[in-house]
Amino acid sequence: MLHRFATPILFGLLALIWGSSFLFIKLALEGMSPVQVVVGRLGFGALTLVIVMLVTRVRCPRARGVWQRMLVVSVLLCVVPFLLFAWAGQHIPSGLSSIYNATTPIMTMLVSLVALPDERLTAMRTLGLFIAAAGVVLVAAPWTINFDNGPTSLLAQLACLGATLCYGLGIVAMRRLIRNRSEDATTIATVQVVIGAAVAGLLVPFFGLAPMRLDASVIIGIVLLGALGTGVAYVWSTRVVQEWGATRASTVTYLTPIVGVVLGMLVLGERLHWNEPVGGVVVLLGVLLAQGARFAQGGGAVRLRRGASAGRAT
Repeated sequence: MLHRFATPILFGLLALIWGSSFLFIKLALEGMSPVQVVVGRLGFGALTLVIVMLVTRVRCPRARGVWQRMLVVSVLLCVVPFLLFAWAGQHIPSGLSSIYNATTPIMTMLVSLVALPDERLTAMRTLGLFIAAAGVVLVAAPWTINFDNGPTSLLAQLACLGATLCYGLGIVAMRRLIRNRSEDATTIATVQVVIGAAVAGLLVPFFGLAPMRLDASVIIGIVLLGALGTGVAYVWSTRVVQEWGATRASTVTYLTPIVGVVLGMLVLGERLHWNEPVGGVVVLLGVLLAQGARFAQGGGAVRLRRGASAGRAT
């Protein structure tokens, strides 16, 4: 009986953890710079995934080609978007970042249309893309920005969109670079995060030497962000994809903004304007229309051998 509910429970935990990631980023930024947050996040995530591999006795891939391909994927899926979200977290509410994260499926679709020859732009998908774009404009509310005080908020929101564009590029790159590989998704995730931690570590001498203030909330934020959001969640998402398939598992993207907004308001006392949640709903409507058209045509999931990642939530 418990096994019957195991996958829905993991799905709910994934939504909670990935929706909480923006809160954890905000907490960590209280005592760390964006580069330090990314290094800590990837470091704890890599440590967690390596422990999982040791416990389960999964062997690390030795083929040089796997590591070379995953370097590209890691930069696009981990290093650059994590840096952009961390920088943006200094200037906009965590709930707003979580809303922008919901544009990941749209960015992935746009990149797929350019990079993957089997992707086609249908009337329904075009409508979905236009609706999602309108939702992004509604969230950003450019008519409310006071440029006399500096366009920092707008730049931070553009950084969030840049992060989700990187997710789209990275997901498509993963499809092309490691298609038909024999490694399971947990192994691929571990290689990806370990490489990301190493690359991010190279940035520390140049951008990450600012003094840190490691109080309890900062330590809790960075440990949970890395160990849970960038570690355990990868393993759980693999299990959900294996049980439900990539299409159904990817719907976790629709729940993470709700978690992010609610936690930002309850824990951090953040205040959202009416246009932000309304725009978020419009974005999700566009995603549903565009993805619904895709799945109806039988193009619902591109799967890697022995498992695949459902998508990216930060």
